[in-house]
Amino acid sequence: MLANRLSKAGNSVVVIDRNLESFRHLSADFSGYRIHMDAVEVAALKKAQIEKADCLLATTNRDNVNLMVAQMAKAVYQVPLVLARVYEPAHEFIYRELGIQVISPTQLSAEAFFDAMGTGER
Repeated sequence: MLANRLSKAGNSVVVIDRNLESFRHLSADFSGYRIHMDAVEVAALKKAQIEKADCLLATTNRDNVNLMVAQMAKAVYQVPLVLARVYEPAHEFIYRELGIQVISPTQLSAEAFFDAMGTGER
């Protein structure tokens, strides 16, 4: 969904995924590139031309993979904007210490539930 929206908005998008089935979720009008490799492999990042990237979004379902990819993008390739999905709230501080912005579905869901319940608590 994210890759499709970014592509539709006119951004140059590269999707790296080790699961070939994941690419079938890309829309027919997706204008980006697909790389069937594991993003933790340096060869995959080089094939995606990470050295030219303005932004990297690490969005796998595994916090450790997202941390590794995001840290490489930030520290090794100096990608200006690096964001990572983090499911375990306790891991967020590690990412932030490395200068990586965090999106936490766990935190966002909790906030949405509290808001929907009208409790105002957080």
